[in-house]
Amino acid sequence: MKEAFIIMQIGDSGLDAVCANAIVPALKSCGLDPKRVDKHNEGQLLKSEIVGFIKSSEIIVADLTNERPNCYLEVGYAMGLDKFKNIILTAREDHNQNSPNYKKGGPRIHFDLSGYGILYWDPNDLKAFREELEKRLRWRLSRLTSRKSTAIWDVEWITKHRIEALNGLPKAGKSGFMEIQVSLQDSELDADQAQLLEAADKAQIHTFGWPIGVVLNNTHHRPRPVADGIVAKILAQSHDSFDYWTIRGDGSFYLLKSLFEDMRSSGRLFFDTRIIRITETMLYFTRLYSNLGVSPDSRIVVGIRHGGLKERTLSSAGPRLMFDDRRSKEDEVYTEVDTTLNEIKLNLVEVVEKFTQPLFVIFDFFKLDRKTLEKIVRNFEKGIIA
Repeated sequence: MKEAFIIMQIGDSGLDAVCANAIVPALKSCGLDPKRVDKHNEGQLLKSEIVGFIKSSEIIVADLTNERPNCYLEVGYAMGLDKFKNIILTAREDHNQNSPNYKKGGPRIHFDLSGYGILYWDPNDLKAFREELEKRLRWRLSRLTSRKSTAIWDVEWITKHRIEALNGLPKAGKSGFMEIQVSLQDSELDADQAQLLEAADKAQIHTFGWPIGVVLNNTHHRPRPVADGIVAKILAQSHDSFDYWTIRGDGSFYLLKSLFEDMRSSGRLFFDTRIIRITETMLYFTRLYSNLGVSPDSRIVVGIRHGGLKERTLSSAGPRLMFDDRRSKEDEVYTEVDTTLNEIKLNLVEVVEKFTQPLFVIFDFFKLDRKTLEKIVRNFEKGIIA
């Protein structure tokens, strides 16, 4: 069993209760063996034992309540070992300077750690603290799990559909596109065509325009069964768009669709639209694979390519912002993320940011602030129509 080390003030009855009733149960529920130096030392020099626990532990939960210098020192040592991803910082909520219970001049989180994501807890609601800590532990463990560095793509299958899709794009008079490819890495899914169609139909997210993986029921555009799955090819002059997508029985997914921006303003890329489309894409896959009975812990590799970008300028769909000086010299940007369905649900903003940041940076180093990104993502979530 992997170890977890708890850093906190020793000898405080209130903190002991927090440890016993929230931190330890959360760690154990995630399959970790909790260690605290005052309870698990073996009679050696305390300093060397602490160093040993920090080095050997998969997870370090460091509670910074009451500003104990030794706690900050131990966190600093762990960071010095490059164990940033292994550390989860917590503190009593009155240490948060934005809390109504914070007292000026009272205990707080020191400046050098205040920029990290602190999990604050309320002593009157340890159940909520335990539940949130467990969520963070599971997400952190999923990130620490050893993963293959490259996706196992069926290149022949993807290439066949990419050629078909790219041949259809100019027939719609389009050059810009969003391309998505997905591979389930540890699933034994074997769905038939009817199951795939039903799951895809239910997974659609209706917000604006045609959704990712749109399922139409008219004769010309409805998905068709093929030997290994289903395929939809939609060239709609009336809708001024082109969509091509396919799902295979093992869950592999491929899509190429024209850019929504080209229906509104030729030669531009809307940063808010890109955030919304990528958010929709991630949520679509959680719904699609849930409908197909895929485990939420299943590893999923998603690759997203945007093409036809050269000489486009960056702006927004609304409120209307123009950045005429932010022009792309690159024609394509591809980003690949190895994650899990659970992680997408728990950390949607972070996953979306991984895709949008490489796309935006080619527009003269544009970087959207995290607060605005999160607002766009959350507003989209709230507006989802089932």
